[in-house]
Amino acid sequence: MVAMATKIQKSERRPDALSKERIVGAAIEILDTDGEGALTFRALAARLATGSGAIYWHVADKSDLLAAATDAVIARVMAAIDRGAEPREAIRSLALGLFDAIDTHPWVGTQLTGSPWQPAMLLIFEGIGGPLLVLGVPERALFDSWSALVNYILGVAGQNAANARLHGQETDRSAGLASVAEQWAQLDPARYPFLRRMATQFSEHDDREQFLAGLDLILAGIGTVR
Repeated sequence: MVAMATKIQKSERRPDALSKERIVGAAIEILDTDGEGALTFRALAARLATGSGAIYWHVADKSDLLAAATDAVIARVMAAIDRGAEPREAIRSLALGLFDAIDTHPWVGTQLTGSPWQPAMLLIFEGIGGPLLVLGVPERALFDSWSALVNYILGVAGQNAANARLHGQETDRSAGLASVAEQWAQLDPARYPFLRRMATQFSEHDDREQFLAGLDLILAGIGTVR
C-alpha cells in the first residue's frame, strides 16, 4: 500500500516537476539540431523521458510550443540590449542580436515572419520603433522608417539563415562564395558590368559586416528626414 501511495503521489506531482521552461529548452534543442519537421510531441517526450500527456499539461499544441520557443530566443536578445544606449546604437544592438539569433536558430526567422502578431514580434516592433521616437523622426516619416528597418532586419537575417541551411551541408561558405564569384567573373561584360565588377568583393564579403553596413545606410537616410 505504501509503494502504491508513493507512485500516486509521484504521478500527481509530475506536471509541476516538468516545467514549461524545460519543455521549451528541449524543443529548442530539437529545432536547432533537426529542424521544425523533427519537433513532435513524441520526440519531445522521448528527450524528456516523460509521456506526451505531461507535455500537454503545459503547451496546447505544436504551434503553441513553437511560439514559446521563439519567445524564449527573442527574450534573450531583448535582455542583452543596453537600455541606456543612444537610439541608433540601441537599434543596431537589437538588429545584430536578431541577426545572430536567427543565424544560430534558423527556424526563428520562419516563425517570426509566419506569425507577425505574436508576442515576440511585438517586442521586436517596439524595440525598433521606440528609439525612432527618441530620435525625433517626424510623424509623417515614422511608419515608413520603422517599416524599412523591420523589413530589412528580419528579411536579411532570415535570408542569411536560409542560405546557410540550404548550402551548409553541401559546401563551406568560402568555397560557395568563390564558386559564385567565379561564375560572375565569366559573365558577358556588356550585359552584366555590375556583377563582374562585384565578383571579387562578393567572394570576400562578411555577411555580418554587410548586414550592419546596410543597416547604417538606412539609419543615415532616416537621419536626414526633417
